[in-house]
Amino acid sequence: MKQKTLFIASAILLLLIFVAALFAYNNHQEKAARELAESNRAALSRMHSPTLGKADARVVIVEFLDPACETCRVFYPRVKQLMADNPDNIRLVLRYAPFHDGSDKVVAILEAARKQGKFWPALEALLANQTDWAPHHTAQVALVWRHLEGLDLNMERLAYDMTAPEVAQVIAQDLEDAKTLNVTQTPEFFVNGQPLPSFGFEQLTRLVDQALEETQVR
Repeated sequence: MKQKTLFIASAILLLLIFVAALFAYNNHQEKAARELAESNRAALSRMHSPTLGKADARVVIVEFLDPACETCRVFYPRVKQLMADNPDNIRLVLRYAPFHDGSDKVVAILEAARKQGKFWPALEALLANQTDWAPHHTAQVALVWRHLEGLDLNMERLAYDMTAPEVAQVIAQDLEDAKTLNVTQTPEFFVNGQPLPSFGFEQLTRLVDQALEETQVR
């Protein structure tokens, strides 16, 4: 009888140890998940990121973009239309992922244009004429300048500002965040922090519709 009692007590003790270990493991996993989520939130949007749309929009689309990327050029007006179809409900945050040769210099030009309050016109002008200055997905910086004419930019100041250390820091930070978020191609989208389940504009639209539904004021 004593042996049976000892066996039961040992079994209970082992069970308690197992439950305690499982609880500790789950706590550790939850903590790691929270830390990863927090890290991802920081990596998704930085203070320096160009944004379009209301600051309090219910849905935030973060796009990692390469100005020399043909698919980025194709997607850009469609994303703008998606925003127009949901006025005031969607904000676009642009991050840089200049993966193509020479794209980092084009990003520097865009950042310099932003210092003159012309970021979005400059971006749209370059995307519209991408086939001219980025043949075979390789940016030819010398061909970029003529497509910025008519935007009332001070070109001398633009050429100077694109070499500023803070511009290089912005590009480096975005590339580091892209690596953290496992962004390996462009465009890459996150909707309210959630990555696309697979690439495609329909997938982006569905994720946006889902986010709009989830954040709808009841």
